[in-house]
Amino acid sequence: MSRSDPAGDLAAACAELQDRYGEPGAAAAGRLRLWASGTLPFTYPETLARLCAPEHGALLFDSFRRVLPFGTGGRRGPVGYGPNRINTTTIAMTVQGHCEHLKRRFAGHGEISVVVANDVRVFRDVSGRYSSLGDHPLFGLSSRDLAKLACGVYAANGIAAYFVEPDNPLAILGTPELSFSIGELGAAGGVIVSASHNPPDDNGIKVYDEHGSQPAPPDDQALLDVMSGTEPLAPMPFEAALEQGLVRPLPARAHERYVRSYVELFDGFSRPSREHVLVYTPLCGSGLDSVGAVLDALGFAVRVPPDQGPDGSFEAIPFRAPNPEIPSATDPARAFADSIGAGIVLSSDPDADRVGLEARLPGGRWYHFDGNQIAAILLYALALDPTGPRRRGLVLETLVTSKLVRRIAELAGVPVIDDLLVGFKYVAAVLESLAGSGRYGDVLGAPSDLLLAAEEAHGIAVLAAIRDKDSTGACMFLAALYQRLEREGRSLLDYYVEILERTGGYDSVNRSIMLSGPDGAARRDRIMQWLRASRSSTFGNSVVTAFLDHWDERRYGPFSSESDRLARNLIEVHTESFGVVVRPSGTEPKLKFYCHFVGSAPPAGGNAEQRLAVLRDAAELAARRIYGELLGALDISLSEPALHLPDLVDIDQKVAFDRDIVPELGARLGRATLDQLLSWLRNAAAPLVPGADPLPALKPAVARSCDGWLGAEPEHAQALRELRGWARTD
Repeated sequence: MSRSDPAGDLAAACAELQDRYGEPGAAAAGRLRLWASGTLPFTYPETLARLCAPEHGALLFDSFRRVLPFGTGGRRGPVGYGPNRINTTTIAMTVQGHCEHLKRRFAGHGEISVVVANDVRVFRDVSGRYSSLGDHPLFGLSSRDLAKLACGVYAANGIAAYFVEPDNPLAILGTPELSFSIGELGAAGGVIVSASHNPPDDNGIKVYDEHGSQPAPPDDQALLDVMSGTEPLAPMPFEAALEQGLVRPLPARAHERYVRSYVELFDGFSRPSREHVLVYTPLCGSGLDSVGAVLDALGFAVRVPPDQGPDGSFEAIPFRAPNPEIPSATDPARAFADSIGAGIVLSSDPDADRVGLEARLPGGRWYHFDGNQIAAILLYALALDPTGPRRRGLVLETLVTSKLVRRIAELAGVPVIDDLLVGFKYVAAVLESLAGSGRYGDVLGAPSDLLLAAEEAHGIAVLAAIRDKDSTGACMFLAALYQRLEREGRSLLDYYVEILERTGGYDSVNRSIMLSGPDGAARRDRIMQWLRASRSSTFGNSVVTAFLDHWDERRYGPFSSESDRLARNLIEVHTESFGVVVRPSGTEPKLKFYCHFVGSAPPAGGNAEQRLAVLRDAAELAARRIYGELLGALDISLSEPALHLPDLVDIDQKVAFDRDIVPELGARLGRATLDQLLSWLRNAAAPLVPGADPLPALKPAVARSCDGWLGAEPEHAQALRELRGWARTD
């Protein structure tokens, strides 16, 4: 069929979808025909016609096989064409659904208003999915563009939208300030266009309620029900909406009060100094307007890496992965800190809700603190440290967060709720329950101020007026603690080890199994089905003592809604050595599991890093065993080196690493120089982390391969030592 015959190409593509994928393919073909018909706004039929070429068959199926699910408060996924992608149509559809929900919920309440926010993202097709199209309508599409579209949809429905600096195309507003502004302005809700810490080819939209939080079950079910049957409405042009007052500048007082709230909360904790310089990086996101503004207002001496201001390509961030959970994300910021003599790097993700912490140790090495460690340090500093403020209040954590937090709260004598389902919306639900004298008032005896809320994914809240996690509060307290410890001649890692000496040897390791592609969600769900069915007597080489399935309605009560059923899709496995929580992601085709260990305090002898390494090595070994055991449900077996690849690498790429790269790397030993080996490896492994240099991600796996080869390849001993030496450098 000639490429000059769009109708024929469409028909051929639809026939191929049905022939190749059966009933799901037929459904995908039906959606493709609808989008190509031009009856929906922003579907770009001419571009779709070019995507109907045979080489795009798998991409077409994945793009049209379903409508991108609305889960855990919003939609998130790759930018692209089709209902299973983020684009102008799916964003407009989501916002229209929110409009319908608001008009029903607030009928008869007068004017309805919302707050619309956006991060820095700009779609540049780093992965090259659409490279064959050349220029196309989505190329260069930014979060700001999509937020303006959202404003137009709200305006078309008669809903007023507060929008930060409407005339500034580069204006940004992070998630925490969105949450705060909703409460400050008395808005009925809001949205932010952001994919949080995802790669730059992704985007998304999160929906917030009148409390400034993402609605929790069963309240979110009404929103989900509306979303499932909503078609996008043609938006009002942005300039017309602005002229008519349906798009309004976000009042400056909202930001001013946000900053003032944190300054007042900080009062009495410590006295900021300009003697010890801090490095803060927003990881090319929006955090300078929130974290940066508060640190400046408090008088800290803060330096920002010169190339890490707002940039939607995240080009300055290794692997273009702006996630504080990933240690390598702050490699450039740590180098900058070294150059100016700073001993701490604080960071936040693009929408500024997650916090990262790195501290330089004696001798110049850097230590990356995970989210559980950050939560423990903050709670100890606020509530239990003998020289700290010994503050009182409520502590909240999810059931996948370190139980060290509960232990510190118990020692401090403050109330703690530690069995919340995953997601900060459950923290917000508790805070709202307390404000309304709900069921948690009975648990605590009386409403309580928030002391700290935490989740393992680097999420911290210390201000109840913000009903989501916020990196700002964590950064300001960590900055002050760092300066105090510097004056005392101690490091943050020394401080953490001292906590464990008092509480016991807690450690946590969290992993993700990435399962992208058309069958990613099905494979993810198959692992959960296998785990439910197996109920093995051992897990991760340890004897199982308890198996808790939160889908068990006899134990955990009946489901309050379909959204509640989805949120409770998690399994706890307790063994003699550790506890594990396994759950599917609510927004992405990946499976997450969280390992929690409790043992004796860190062994005596050695420095703080060496003492903690004993705990972490044992925890990571068990986590790798669990990772491999879960993959058995998919009949996949990975080598020990492949299990050391970062979790951002898709499982199929890990299989390819085992199958193709490791054997060829071994075959090239002794026949190529180290530089030649690394050049080949960089090219061969490029698909593992599209758009970024893969070599840093491969170092742990290559090191393990070399360990296995040493002794078995005596004729290549020198080449192995050189390759192993490279792999073991930071």
